[in-house]
Amino acid sequence: QVRLVESGGGLVQAGGSLRLSCAASGSIFNINTMGWYRRAPGKQRELVAAITTGSSTNYADSVKGRFTISRDNAKNTVYLQMNSLKPEDTGVYYCNGRGRETTWLREFDSWGQGTQVTVSS
Repeated sequence: QVRLVESGGGLVQAGGSLRLSCAASGSIFNINTMGWYRRAPGKQRELVAAITTGSSTNYADSVKGRFTISRDNAKNTVYLQMNSLKPEDTGVYYCNGRGRETTWLREFDSWGQGTQVTVSS
């Protein structure tokens, strides 16, 4: 079983910055893709940013140029640096990891519990 734990959310004023972290633990063989999703009030969960083992990245258009995703493969950790935050960035941010476990190399698709980000105007 693979567990993901997020940290770093909080309350910030518009224009400010926050850095989210997500550490994966458990019977991990590899994690091909790690990503951040968010659920804004009254909206569906959406992809914010994702990164592969080879550091290929993908961003939602709404965060390009403001957010940066990175990962430390040795620590099975992914980060999301969020700059120039806007009130519309408010939501619960979830970490996601997809890869294979050591047990029979079975695939996993795991989620963290979520961390609240609130941007005040």
